[in-house]
Amino acid sequence: MNNALANRQILLGITGGIAAYKAAELLRRLQNCGADVRVVMTPAATEFITPLTLQALSGHPVHTALLDPEAESGMGHIELARWADLVVVAPASADFMARLVQGLGNDLLSAVCLATSARICLAPAMNQAMWSNPATRTNAEILQQRGITLWGPADGLQACGDIGPGRMLEVDDLVAEIAGQFDTGLLAGKRVLITAGPTREAIDPVRYISNHSSGKMGFALARACADAGAITTLIAGPVALPSPPRVKRIDVVSAQDMFDEVMARVNAVDIVIAAAAVADYRAEQVAPGKIKKTGADTMNLALVKTPDIIASIASIEAGPFTVGFAAETESVEQFARDKMLRKKLDMIIANDVSRTDIGFGSEDNAVMVFWPAGAAEYQKMSKAQLSEKLVEKLSELVSEKLKQVTV
Repeated sequence: MNNALANRQILLGITGGIAAYKAAELLRRLQNCGADVRVVMTPAATEFITPLTLQALSGHPVHTALLDPEAESGMGHIELARWADLVVVAPASADFMARLVQGLGNDLLSAVCLATSARICLAPAMNQAMWSNPATRTNAEILQQRGITLWGPADGLQACGDIGPGRMLEVDDLVAEIAGQFDTGLLAGKRVLITAGPTREAIDPVRYISNHSSGKMGFALARACADAGAITTLIAGPVALPSPPRVKRIDVVSAQDMFDEVMARVNAVDIVIAAAAVADYRAEQVAPGKIKKTGADTMNLALVKTPDIIASIASIEAGPFTVGFAAETESVEQFARDKMLRKKLDMIIANDVSRTDIGFGSEDNAVMVFWPAGAAEYQKMSKAQLSEKLVEKLSELVSEKLKQVTV
């Protein structure tokens, strides 16, 4: 089993062609590797393999119609586009490639490809004469120039009896290519420390101070860093999430616990990403037993500050590249920039947690990123997709800082 595909969300597009029968085996193999696969078929594809077959294999409804009121009320084309970590079209016909070049969105699969921010990969499959046609070759070149990856086609005997280039790659080869899409190498050899989730600050043995952080953003970043080749350690507060593959996980409860674990390791890492929502205050005194309700209408609770983890890291001379987070409900840019300067961060990621469609507990996020010399904005997308884009930006900024240091 290839653990690079575990829990990955892959949208498998199928177009019309005899190679469509191989899509069933590709679907099964991806699921055996732990991927969550949803299927979109063009009308022509349903002439070669039935949606019922792929629905039975995937365990999910197969999407075929662009203007389907029932589908649009559930997982319509925009939701599918946002859901996917990767879009794979196998087989990709000459007709589909031509329509993708033209930017047409007149069926569900082409509309998803236009709307997604995920990477798109095509496995062309067609008659050798169609593949060799100058129009198809030009279309292939244009798609590659636009950042779309093409796998194949392979040479060999075709269903029509011709021999030549045009066969879809074999399923084993496609699985390997798909897994390779999640192994970028951008942080190869780097040692990354990430904090994630909330902390809990005890009031008594049964009560605590905490927040709504689910840890999903930090866990997605940990996975993206591991996929980028980093030696990744994740220090997690109390969350109900599985550990990302190839990531060392350390569980903590309180802000002091997290501070101790971070500071014990910070001098041995190159990058720190402080994604945890650490409590700013804790109870000055933790009651030894459960505090009983009294007749009074109020209860006074004395609070003291918890250790400032990110500021402590950033204050280390020649310390790691330090990334902070700013979860704000208003004046997001102003507060984020102020925090970056005040705490001497190399980079800060800010989001508006007053929005109900992103942030705490959501599968999606939208953020603004700031660093001393610039800024970038990422619109709403899945936290997995966003993490990959943030790692790309992080890799650029780390490289730039290293150049400045060595000049």
